[in-house]
Amino acid sequence: MSNLNETSRIAEADSTLEERLGYRFKDKDLLARALTHRSFVNEHEGKGYTHNESLEFLGDAVLGFLISARVFCRFPDLKEGELSKIKAYLVSAANLVLLAEEIGLGEFLRLSRGEEKTGGRKKRALLVDTYEAVIGAIYLDGGIEAASTFVGTHMGPRL
Repeated sequence: MSNLNETSRIAEADSTLEERLGYRFKDKDLLARALTHRSFVNEHEGKGYTHNESLEFLGDAVLGFLISARVFCRFPDLKEGELSKIKAYLVSAANLVLLAEEIGLGEFLRLSRGEEKTGGRKKRALLVDTYEAVIGAIYLDGGIEAASTFVGTHMGPRL
């Protein structure tokens, strides 16, 4: 019964996060993976969990591409150096942590007990990495259009 309650609680939390993201995952495992920190996987070794680091890698690349394209289209007459500065700001940790905090991403992280005790839910690096992992998960789940819509919705006002 405890596992059923935990499963129900996780499903409800994931649904809440999907509302905040403005995206419903077809493959819920991608969302779970995007939210799972390496410390959680290490603490639950052998239980089949996968951490989010490869999704973070992918999400970083997808975000970079989408922001580059948006900046290029929005400011077609700017020089390359100026475009690069705008992109650098938009994909910076300082900006991404604000976006992660706006949707309350820290509430949904899957962390080890130790990471939880040291304030992991509010750690800048964890929030940024997870935000990028979520973008990677959205890309894998819904394609470039879904990722572009997400980025446009959440980052568009900053352009």
